[in-house]
Amino acid sequence: MTVLVTGPTGFIGPHVVHTLRARDIPVRALVRDPSRASRLVAWGVELVRGDVTDPASLRVAAEGVDAVVQLVAIIRGKREDFERVMARGTQDLVAAAQDAGVRRFVLASALGLDERSKDAVPYFAAKWQMERAVLESGLEHVILRPSFVFGRDGGVLPTFVRLARYAPVTPILGPGTQRLQPIWVEDLAECYAQSVELPEAADRTFELGGPEAVTWNEFWDRLKRTLGAHRPSVHVPFGVMRVQAALTERLPGAPVTRDQLTMLALGDNVVSDTSAAETFQLPLVPLDEQLRRAV
Repeated sequence: MTVLVTGPTGFIGPHVVHTLRARDIPVRALVRDPSRASRLVAWGVELVRGDVTDPASLRVAAEGVDAVVQLVAIIRGKREDFERVMARGTQDLVAAAQDAGVRRFVLASALGLDERSKDAVPYFAAKWQMERAVLESGLEHVILRPSFVFGRDGGVLPTFVRLARYAPVTPILGPGTQRLQPIWVEDLAECYAQSVELPEAADRTFELGGPEAVTWNEFWDRLKRTLGAHRPSVHVPFGVMRVQAALTERLPGAPVTRDQLTMLALGDNVVSDTSAAETFQLPLVPLDEQLRRAV
């Protein structure tokens, strides 16, 4: 079995590739710049130069592989950027997989995506189109919808750590009573690795979260307790944050966009069924241990 991984050099991608290689599964990685993928080469990964916006490169990358793991996504940009990179890129990758006779297609989606939320922001609209492309392809597939993904080396948790450690006050959006269910990135990577071949996962969509669902108020309390930080928390209304985001979201390193605020305002970001836990049967990292690992 050979697995093609797209998006292998982002935050989640290297963990997925490493987990696959730890299982001695051959991996082919689609990369825009091979010179920036030396870590993948050290793990014995085959590199293919290309991009999800280049259908010809996708056809080359998919030739001869047994499974595809599509991880590519963007979190900022214009609506047409989300459509071009995420929606159309996945449609073209699905077509390449069909032509190449790929056995299984594994897609990274997002928790909270459903009929109610699919038109809320361009990110969700593109994720919905990605899911439709996979579901309607006729390919054997697995769709994974993770909650917040925590890790030491990327994602949103390092930003939260810096805020709790250095900001004079800890800003909490809204009343802080909405819930989240963070999953550790290596646990998520294990789910992806299992998804490429586990028979019980075929043609299913899974919601993925860690072992604990907590409110934002509780999350910040536990993070500050882990850090030994004693700065007060301040609840910031969504409307105030929207005004700030409108002024800063196009700047490099901006903490949040208006679209991200819209997604946070939709409600709890927690798992609604237990099928993932029953299927993958992983000993998930508890939240306090996730926080200790990150600091």
